[in-house]
Amino acid sequence: MFAPADKAQADETAQSLTIEEGKKLYTVGCASCHGTGGQGTSDGPSLVGVGAAAVDFQVGTGRMPAATSQAAQLPDKKVIYTQAQIDQLAAYVASLGAGPAIPTEEQYGPEGADIAKGGELFRNNCAQCHNFTGKGGALTHGKYAPSLEDVDPKHIYEAMLTGPQNMPSFPDSTMSEQNKKDIIAYLGEVNTDKSESPGGMELGGLGPVSEGLFGWIFGLGGLIAVAVWVAARTAKAKKS
Repeated sequence: MFAPADKAQADETAQSLTIEEGKKLYTVGCASCHGTGGQGTSDGPSLVGVGAAAVDFQVGTGRMPAATSQAAQLPDKKVIYTQAQIDQLAAYVASLGAGPAIPTEEQYGPEGADIAKGGELFRNNCAQCHNFTGKGGALTHGKYAPSLEDVDPKHIYEAMLTGPQNMPSFPDSTMSEQNKKDIIAYLGEVNTDKSESPGGMELGGLGPVSEGLFGWIFGLGGLIAVAVWVAARTAKAKKS
């Protein structure tokens, strides 16, 4: 008769312990930049209201803790926390203020996704920075849109949800859960070995700047070489 109440109390106790452990980890690894209560400092932004999803993305991809606060952009690197510790950190930060929760596999998994729709959404909203196959691209002032190859679908969903660094956020009010699922399914398709570039040789798929430069150097270089050869042949013919 009292089992539901007992279970609720047990769950609440477990959550409190998780938050407490997360606070300990935060104090050691994060407070020096983000403040003792997550309020932020001159070295790091406030974490109040960023939610558990932002923590899971930043720490789960190794971007946090940052090696330096002076970099134009934080790269992904080796993760130093276990997933259990990341969950504890996320629970503590989430307790500081309401924010996006860590998505479930049902939200980012391929089941029920529309790959064609995902491709359309990706090209309209993401390809300008990440390239139409998700290989990434350069931005301004040393910043860049990272490659989306081999990125955990959960982290892609979290990035859309929270808008890390230079990326705009796409909350459910802007882009539905289904649309996010569709985009992730599209990326999973184009990043498989069986996916072929519809344009043939892609030169790395790095975009119009690098590929245009390639065309100028080799195309113009080839034309100059032909012009020199023709001029030499003409001069030789006149002498003879």
